[in-house]
Amino acid sequence: MPSKVSCLYLLTVVCWASALWYLSGSRPSTTYVGQMTFTHRKPLPRLSKNDSFSNIRTRALNPHNFKFLINEPNKCESTTPFLVLLISTNHKEFDARQAIRETWGDENTFTDVRILTLFLLGYSPEPVLNQMVEQESQIFHDILVEDFVDSYHNLTLKTLMGMRWVSSFCPNAQYVMKADSDIFVNMDNLVFNLLRPNSKPRRRFFTGRVINGGPIRDVHSKWFMPRELYPDSRYPPFCSGTGYVFSGDIAELVYKTSLHTRLLHLEDVYVGLCLRKLGIQPFQNNGFNHWKMTYSLCRYRKILTVHQISPEEILRIWNDMSNKKHLKC
Repeated sequence: MPSKVSCLYLLTVVCWASALWYLSGSRPSTTYVGQMTFTHRKPLPRLSKNDSFSNIRTRALNPHNFKFLINEPNKCESTTPFLVLLISTNHKEFDARQAIRETWGDENTFTDVRILTLFLLGYSPEPVLNQMVEQESQIFHDILVEDFVDSYHNLTLKTLMGMRWVSSFCPNAQYVMKADSDIFVNMDNLVFNLLRPNSKPRRRFFTGRVINGGPIRDVHSKWFMPRELYPDSRYPPFCSGTGYVFSGDIAELVYKTSLHTRLLHLEDVYVGLCLRKLGIQPFQNNGFNHWKMTYSLCRYRKILTVHQISPEEILRIWNDMSNKKHLKC
């Protein structure tokens, strides 16, 4: 007799397939480019002195005054997680979310190390997609949604939502990883070689693939940065947004700093700006790869992350590595 969860899962898969087929028809699509899209909100009340840092003004320059449409406020209540995975995704990426749930994002991967997985989304202009995500959330309880439009130019808001959630609902988490939905993560290396559960937890720790560069002024580039938004010729060191890891205390520090830092649409650059204000230097780790690498068992045993991996590849790589743990390189 199939379980209730299994039936609901199958129903969700069928509904997602139907919804995506419907949206892929001849109906006009909506894209969001150019300026970031925000929902109009009443201004927040002035922050008290206890809510701000001593070296910045109490009035928020960039108030993150969005509301949770889907939240999991009790997900951290039973036990404090060693690692929280914050995965940036969009509504149509059900296959990617499911592949991650079954592989590197599986909260039951380790019996003695608690992992917590959350997918980050805004809201979609397509009501059917919002409804499908709501149904998915009721089954898996691993989705966060705030009421800003889900678009490329609002990726920074997704990360800030994750930082806000950790600082508000899971402040004692030892480590956090922010990741894109098209990466593969070697969880054994991440947990036992990099973070080391039996070691003393680090603080003010931030690591990934560190990038040193400057703004691109070509208006046709995906990473175009207008001079009006960022006039400097160099960015501070920042970690590629495909995947980076930080100690749990960083979440609150970055979130509060963001309230007084002008918003930029390049998420990883923006986090780097906040880290500079905090006096925190990101550490380079060559195990984080922000490009695609051809799979081989021995090569992937050495990495932490690989980018541009499809859901099918995630499943295939995870299964191959899991079934060949006994083999030597």
